[in-house]
Amino acid sequence: MDAESGLVHTVIGTAATVNDVTQASRLLHGQQQDAFGDAGCQGVDRRPEDRGLKARWPIALRPGKRAVLDRSRPLAQVIERVEQIKSSIRAKVERPLRVIKQQFGHARVRYGGLAKNTARLQVMFALGTAWMARRPLPALQA
Repeated sequence: MDAESGLVHTVIGTAATVNDVTQASRLLHGQQQDAFGDAGCQGVDRRPEDRGLKARWPIALRPGKRAVLDRSRPLAQVIERVEQIKSSIRAKVERPLRVIKQQFGHARVRYGGLAKNTARLQVMFALGTAWMARRPLPALQA
């Protein structure tokens, strides 16, 4: 997803057994400066296929490491604030998901094979991107 416009530029469908970190480099188009990910993407910057990418990877702390921070210490407070900022940036991804779920009725993935489900998701995200990029119609003069 593009951080400035909020529009989705890449959709990849995989089996449920495929870890997100293995697909991270395929989601980038090469112009990104930052690529935010949740705690499941830790170590993405050390993967061999991701070494040529110029993007920084501000990845979230694992929930267990975040829970043991002593919030009375100044350094822990700074770390917690940084994690909150990273989370708020990652939350932008939720809007396209809301659009395809609420506007287009995508409630669950039905089994039809990976290719069919991926094609359906790509169409849904294309429609959702078009819906989010639309301009409001000017008020009609009566």
